[in-house]
Amino acid sequence: MTPPLRSGFPLRAPENDRTGYVLLMAQTEEFGEELADFVRRVAELKAARSVPTDELPAVLDAALFELDHAVRELLPGYERLNAGSAGGAGRSATADRQEQQLLRAVFQRLPLPVALVDRESVVRRLNFAATTFTGVRAGYAAGRPLTGLLAHADRVAFRSQVAAVARGEGDRGLTVHLQQSPQTPVRTTLTGLRPGNEPRTTVLVVLQPADDSPAGPHPARPTAPVPDLAETTRHTALMDLVDLMARELLAAPAGDAAEVLRRAARTLYGRFADWVVADKGAARMERTTVLGADDEAVRDIAAQDPADSPLVVEAARGGAPALLVRPEDPQALGEDASGAPVVVRADVTSLLCVPLVTASGEPVQGVLTLCRSAGRLAFSMAEAKALDVMSRHIALAMRRP
Repeated sequence: MTPPLRSGFPLRAPENDRTGYVLLMAQTEEFGEELADFVRRVAELKAARSVPTDELPAVLDAALFELDHAVRELLPGYERLNAGSAGGAGRSATADRQEQQLLRAVFQRLPLPVALVDRESVVRRLNFAATTFTGVRAGYAAGRPLTGLLAHADRVAFRSQVAAVARGEGDRGLTVHLQQSPQTPVRTTLTGLRPGNEPRTTVLVVLQPADDSPAGPHPARPTAPVPDLAETTRHTALMDLVDLMARELLAAPAGDAAEVLRRAARTLYGRFADWVVADKGAARMERTTVLGADDEAVRDIAAQDPADSPLVVEAARGGAPALLVRPEDPQALGEDASGAPVVVRADVTSLLCVPLVTASGEPVQGVLTLCRSAGRLAFSMAEAKALDVMSRHIALAMRRP
């Protein structure tokens, strides 16, 4: 006897994500039951091969009906289910992308300064408010430690707290100071996040001035006066400095290299740098001049052996200038006579270390190290180029017989 055939089951496209998911699961379950019934009927047909020969045509008819059922009902049902599943996955992926774009836009437009960092305090993202607050472009900050924007005294504590939050030890908060405005405390709030596309926990850093007074100084605003026509004014100031340096070098006594170096240091101090350190020689360096605002620090840095300053030694040996903005390594200039790192003692936010050499391949006459402290704009590439030109003039004046 031919087994009865079950009619096909309907498949409808989901109307929305939640309803579509429920319908898809129901249709999948119904298809599974239909397929299980088909397998059982095929097994019965296989067992019917032992019936008498005169009854085999009925078994053959039943087998043909089952094959026709598989072609007409089961195969199209499977294809519709497969298409529905792919469509649902596509809709889900599209929804995920739209949600990520929305969250990214919210992050960027958030009025609070916010940064996303990893467990090593390296910046992953910086929103618009944070770039204004810190005075650093997002493209420059990305991939660099956020601690580079902080005062040296706050860096270790900030790194430690970020690592603790990344380990899942709970939210933290601490007060830090930005290098560009060390007198203004900044309250940082740290909380752990696990974005869907990140393999590890990241840390969300919210920056807020600890002083709520709207009249208080803005941490991102440099305290040094900024001219209205910035680019033109800076260029004119550089040309005036080069001219003043040339007059000082021409007036220096011939044959006295130490006096030439002292005159050059006095010319650069104040108008161009907050700290000027002049070292004479190359193989055996001698510290001739240290100029700065703190008399005690000046004495301690003057007592330092230039050979203990890594950047000075590198400039003397390689003859190549170095420009560092927000130096991360506090030992870049070594330690002064009191044992304190010079970078921390002088509150260095940017520095230029330039060898005094007339031309490539010529012997180095000495090394000039210039530093700027908090509240002053960092050295620019144009200023570094101007100092490189002046260093060659200084080296020529030191070699005058």
